[in-house]
Amino acid sequence: MILYPTLEILNGKCVSLTRGRLDEPVIWHVDPVETARGFVQAGAEWMHLTDMNGLRGEGDDAALIEEIIRAVGIPVQLGGGFRSREAASRWIDKGAGRIVLGTMAIQDPEGVKELAKYHPDQIVVAVDVYQGQLMSDGWRSTSAFGADDFIRAFDGVPLAGIIITDIDADIEDSDGSLGVISGLAAKTRQQVMARGTVRSVDDVARLRYIPNIAGALIGRALLSKDVDLSEALAVARPAPEPTAEFQ
Repeated sequence: MILYPTLEILNGKCVSLTRGRLDEPVIWHVDPVETARGFVQAGAEWMHLTDMNGLRGEGDDAALIEEIIRAVGIPVQLGGGFRSREAASRWIDKGAGRIVLGTMAIQDPEGVKELAKYHPDQIVVAVDVYQGQLMSDGWRSTSAFGADDFIRAFDGVPLAGIIITDIDADIEDSDGSLGVISGLAAKTRQQVMARGTVRSVDDVARLRYIPNIAGALIGRALLSKDVDLSEALAVARPAPEPTAEFQ
């Protein structure tokens, strides 16, 4: 299982959201570039970066995001308010390893499928669920699609994976969120990345045993130091299989 240490950037600062509320960010007083470099030093092979200004549709953190992509030297999975195929392709050209599409995948699923065919294994679809309903527009609007049907619509498309987030999960208890995510993961052939479920290293261990969970995003728990990234990475990596001794 791949762990994606995660930074959410708003107006040049690292932030976290509580239950998806864009208007109530928790601000972390850390340097975004140095924090991202710290992920690499801990052994991360990927990281996830969200442009919260892009989600809000205001402000511009493009220069900082480019700096982080250049600084880390590992692939970066980038999300945050992409509204056109051209914008997604432009950021791939700028060095993003993958682009995460949520609202665009709901509004223009056929366009996203075509984009995935043009950039195979570089497009990720975000599935954000609130009280059982699929959300869009930075978690502010309810979609007419059901989450199950929406996920199934991308079977056979050359995506890099699907990120599933249960927005309504209580911040102190990941059990409900894990149930929602594991239930949806069983309904797709795509690899699934869980978001919002890791608050301790034990959560990483539990995710390893859920079918079709190929990765997990960890943000707040790293910034609050509730999870040590090096330890979490060690737990996420598969244990070596026993080998027979030959005489």
